[in-house]
Amino acid sequence: MANHKSAEKRIRSSKRRAIGNKRVLQKLRSFEKSLKKDLKDKKTKILEDSLKKLFKLADKAKKRGIIKKNTANRKKSRYSIKVSSALKN
Repeated sequence: MANHKSAEKRIRSSKRRAIGNKRVLQKLRSFEKSLKKDLKDKKTKILEDSLKKLFKLADKAKKRGIIKKNTANRKKSRYSIKVSSALKN
């Protein structure tokens, strides 16, 4: 239990931030799942737009400090390789 007003405020604000961070992570992960499904179903028309949206979500999460820089770059790299190979075939 917090002993000071400022500590109580920090608890409230950290809860709000945790909810927002969870929402962004959940959105990123669900979009990754949909991109994997599109790759599996070979929906080539959708893949380029989906890849751009994944880049946007990963960069936004990186900017807010929800995921680390290297994690965002790794996700973008891996999915761009998968999409480019799917588009070649």
